Amino acid sequence: MERILTLLKYSPAKPLACWLACQIEPIVRAEPAFEKVDSVVPVPLDRGRLRQRGYNQAELIARPLAGRLGLPLTANLLRRLRPRPPRLKLSRRERWETVRGAFQAKPGREVDRAHILLVDDVLTSGATLDACASALYSAGAEAVYAVTVARVLPRGEIDSPGATL
Repeated sequence: MERILTLLKYSPAKPLACWLACQIEPIVRAEPAFEKVDSVVPVPLDRGRLRQRGYNQAELIARPLAGRLGLPLTANLLRRLRPRPPRLKLSRRERWETVRGAFQAKPGREVDRAHILLVDDVLTSGATLDACASALYSAGAEAVYAVTVARVLPRGEIDSPGATL
C-alpha cells in the first residue's frame, strides 16, 4: 500500500485513483451514517504544493468516489491557508500544531446543515481531518465524516493481533 500511495503522491495516476475509489466505495456504502452525505470534499493542498504537483491526490480519489456514490464533488469548498512544513516526518504534536487553523471553508460557499464526506489519502495522526472538520463545522456543517485509503499505525501496533497494513 505504501508504494501505491507514493506513486499517487508523485504522479497523477488517475486509473490507480479510480481503483482506490472502487475499493473504498463498498466501505462507505456499508456505513449507515453515509446515507445522509450531501457532498464529497477532498482535503485540499496548499497553493504552492498544488502548483508544484499539478494535482491533488485526495481529489483524484474523491472525484471517482463521488461519481460512484452518485454525490456531487465539492473540490473547492475548503482551502488550505498555510502550507505544511517542508519536513516529511513530524511528531504527533507537531502534526496537530501545524494544521490547527490551517483550513477554512471558502467564504460564500453553502455549508449550512450539510453532511460532508471528507476524503484523504492517508490518516497519520488525524490532525488534518480534524482541522478540516473544524473549519467545516465553523462554516455551519451539521456533520462531517471522513474516509482515507490508508492509515499509518503507530510503532508497535503493526505486530499486534488483528492489525492490518
